[in-house]
Amino acid sequence: MRQIVLDTETTGLDPAQGHRVVELACVEMDNRSLTGRHLHLYLNPDRDSDPEALAVHGLTTEFLSAHPRFEDVAHQLVEYVKDAEVIIHNAAFDVKFLNAELSRAGLPAFETLCAKITDSLLHARELHPGKRNSLDALCERYGISNAHRTLHGALLDSELLADVWLAMTRGQDALLMDFAEETAGGGPGMRVERFDASVLRVVPAGADELQAHEAYLADLDKAAGGPCVWRALQAS
Repeated sequence: MRQIVLDTETTGLDPAQGHRVVELACVEMDNRSLTGRHLHLYLNPDRDSDPEALAVHGLTTEFLSAHPRFEDVAHQLVEYVKDAEVIIHNAAFDVKFLNAELSRAGLPAFETLCAKITDSLLHARELHPGKRNSLDALCERYGISNAHRTLHGALLDSELLADVWLAMTRGQDALLMDFAEETAGGGPGMRVERFDASVLRVVPAGADELQAHEAYLADLDKAAGGPCVWRALQAS
């Protein structure tokens, strides 16, 4: 299924208080590969951002006033997410704002526009119960650099979340012994995660190795006074 990683920036915390979406970004993945076909929109909210929100995203009223209003570009979002699974970190927050914007534009709720909504925060909490699961914490946990992230931006956060999502859902290719995180009791612990044996390279035995193996089995037969367990298994 086509997957879209989505993020928004807003003027505040609650659309019921008149707060609006000021930035919307979608990053597309197809067959778990980034396609580069992004959707990125700055939006004129026709109001100022709360000081706390402005400190997070840095998008000033003056800058946003030069961009289109949501209702003028809503069709781009509708077409972009059609039939896709949409992955959002803390989906309830973004969907609440998107539904408010779509309602103003006379359009149906966001969850009816796409095939599925997946909350990556809930998924992270299931994988890492009791741990910090913010985007920054997940980047650190999975070794994804976010050093260039000084302000929150919807496009950058979507790109980071796409990398995090691929890391969280790829399956492990090794046994990981993690002594950096602490157990619930406060001491260092060991975390053994899923192991995908399909990634191991199969190296067939050579002729000399097969000959040596047969000689070893013959010695076992002689010592046991009959077929050894390996021979018995081969014969069964």
